Amino acid sequence: MEKITLHDKTFKPFIPYEKISAAIDAVAEKINKDFEGSEEAPVLLCVLNGSILFTAELMKRLTFNCELVSMKLSSYVGTQSTGAVRQIMGLSGSVTGKSVIIIEDIVDTGNTIVDLMNIVKAYGAKEAKVCTMLLKPEVYKKDVKLDYVGMEIPNAFIVGFGLDYDELGRNYKDIYVIDDGKEE
Repeated sequence: MEKITLHDKTFKPFIPYEKISAAIDAVAEKINKDFEGSEEAPVLLCVLNGSILFTAELMKRLTFNCELVSMKLSSYVGTQSTGAVRQIMGLSGSVTGKSVIIIEDIVDTGNTIVDLMNIVKAYGAKEAKVCTMLLKPEVYKKDVKLDYVGMEIPNAFIVGFGLDYDELGRNYKDIYVIDDGKEE
């Protein structure tokens, strides 16, 4: 894996796709166990745009029927979280009376997760579980339970596998971390 440059920043390799794929396998196994033999088809809520790759990879591994809806929220400008979550696109389908699995690419402050839980409850979801590919435990201080976590990472700015820096970098299959010039 080589370094990449996006806009004015350089990123170095951080998590190879093989490790991401193994984490998705483990998350899918837990979800499959929880929903095995379920009479209803739960709804996967893909949080756009970052969760597209994770949702697609996860869906391929699920062994039960499920529906897919999406929604777009934003709390980032450049590399900084604004702390305020804006709803850019509402739910693309109904969650009323259904079990929902919220699929996030990354959870850091948790502001988005709190808002998403409130939104799906307001739309009448029977229950909601949270599934995130990545978690930054040193900054996550909310009370919302994270039911499925792919892997924990330090509080660093990353791109790749759906994650972006001002809309660039989502297409990389590996995950990169901002290169601050320090050697590990």
